[in-house]
Amino acid sequence: MHKEQRSMGFTLVEILLVVVIIGALAAMIIPRLAGRGDQAKIKVAKSDIDANVATALKLYELDNGTFPTTQQGLAALRVKAATNPIPQNWNGPYVEKDPIDPWGRPYAYVSPGDHRSDYDLSSKGKDEASEKDDIVNWQ
Repeated sequence: MHKEQRSMGFTLVEILLVVVIIGALAAMIIPRLAGRGDQAKIKVAKSDIDANVATALKLYELDNGTFPTTQQGLAALRVKAATNPIPQNWNGPYVEKDPIDPWGRPYAYVSPGDHRSDYDLSSKGKDEASEKDDIVNWQ
């Protein structure tokens, strides 16, 4: 007397139905998310330029009386500069890691600035060759 055993697995039809449903959901969601990665990177760069790196530079300036020079660069926020003017009251590091934009490039830093009297801080954005997507602190 054999009892009929029924497998507890999924049938091919059930699996195909789940795949179709997941595909339909992905087709509805993915277009909405397209381009969001670039928008997020732009917001991160703006946040760094307007707040994160800017705050570190202001703390450096409060401690030392001046901003790091162009030659010292943003590295002076991590390690005490050994070039003139040597910061006398350096109380860093002011940042945990070297400021890198979301596209993997260092932020451009000039002090005194060409556009502002204190410093210029910018990122070339996604397209390094074009200036129209640059993110800057002087506009």
